[in-house]
Amino acid sequence: MLETIYTIPVNEAFDECAADHSIGCPFCHLYKKLESNELDLILGASMMEPDIRMKTNEMGFCTDHYAKMFARNNRLQLGLMLESHLDVIREELDSGKLLNLIRGKGATASDKLQKLENSCYVCDRIENNFQKMIENAVYLWNVDSDKKEKPFEDKIKAQSHFCLPHYRKFIECARICLEKKQFGDFYTVITDIEKAYFDTLRADVSWFCKKFDYRYENEPWGNSKDSVERAIAFLNGKH
Repeated sequence: MLETIYTIPVNEAFDECAADHSIGCPFCHLYKKLESNELDLILGASMMEPDIRMKTNEMGFCTDHYAKMFARNNRLQLGLMLESHLDVIREELDSGKLLNLIRGKGATASDKLQKLENSCYVCDRIENNFQKMIENAVYLWNVDSDKKEKPFEDKIKAQSHFCLPHYRKFIECARICLEKKQFGDFYTVITDIEKAYFDTLRADVSWFCKKFDYRYENEPWGNSKDSVERAIAFLNGKH
């Protein structure tokens, strides 16, 4: 069952990105909002909740989120989390499990360290909520499908583009959730937006490259000055 509370931030993000195309992909916009909210929570009151502290002690954080937490200057909160997280890892060292690596019996201990390198409490929280938001965006399309007025479809059509990773996720979710005809209509709308943006972006990148040729040095830059940054964001997602 869909948690329709997620339709509120989805609608807001699509409205904001439709009104200002410089924001870019609405799902990237949603992701950054989710990330900011999770970082605020984990460096605030959530840090002291025992069940959450147990999870952060076990999972730790990825390099990116350690850096973003450090940059927020809540050093005490971060230090307290690191203190207890280090204690958990030290317990593993003291348990003798890692010593088994020397004896050729440490596959489990090694796997645990590798898992820790790739785990992040914030990433897990974001991905769980983010997937629900993608599902709700498809849900909003589905609700519109049998109506004469289609406000969410109009919001989708007003987008400049979706980054490729979120374009893929949006399509995959729609393919599972929508009936065949609905999915066909959805795919046409989404892909038309993507192709139009792709062609414009490709032209801007091409003009950016030509501007380094002396024959074009006196020509205007047009919209090409930030085309490299936009291309990277389009290909990989801003987050």
